[in-house]
Amino acid sequence: MAVLQASLQYAMGKKMKSFIKMLKQSFILTVALLLLCAVAYPLAVNGAGQLVFHKQANGSLIEVDGKAVGSELIGQQFTDPRFFQGRISSVNYNTYTEEDLIADEEGNTAYGGVSSGSFNYGATNPDLQARVEADLQEFMKSHPGVKKEDIPADLLTASGSGLDPHISPQAAKVQVAAVAEATGLSVEEVQKIVDNNTENKVLGVFGENRVNVLTTNIEIAKAIGLI
Repeated sequence: MAVLQASLQYAMGKKMKSFIKMLKQSFILTVALLLLCAVAYPLAVNGAGQLVFHKQANGSLIEVDGKAVGSELIGQQFTDPRFFQGRISSVNYNTYTEEDLIADEEGNTAYGGVSSGSFNYGATNPDLQARVEADLQEFMKSHPGVKKEDIPADLLTASGSGLDPHISPQAAKVQVAAVAEATGLSVEEVQKIVDNNTENKVLGVFGENRVNVLTTNIEIAKAIGLI
């Protein structure tokens, strides 16, 4: 009997040591993976991004006189007739307004709007048709020399993200005359600015030629002495 008890105690002790050893190994592995995946890897990726793609890693910001005025990747709304209009945005390019602020019980406010996206309306949706027609009439009013059939769809529709900063070369072309008249620049000068800010297809194959509205308007502002 004593021999059996001793054997059982030995077996239990051996199992306990094995369990503690396995637990220790699991703990060390967990800590090692935590340090590798949650610390070392993010630091390495962020460091490589800052070193090789510093501008892109920081949001592709555009600065004027040392002050960030926007990003190459996010559109902005322009209402001044001296500047080109961008694409429609159902979220107003995440512009903060008082209507978008929500307050808690203590009176603290926070932005309650969405940051990107579109309404996903179908082509036959009456709200979409009404909005497009209103924008079409407004555009034709401010650009009297442009025919209805010459207005590209991208000036009347939002992109999938609702944040696209680009318009097609045709969408820029139909605005050149109006921008030239409002700024006092010649049509040729305005068109040259558009050409300077036109990005071609990636590798000459992927995507479409596109005009960055923000960078175009910054160059126009410089040309007329605003900045």
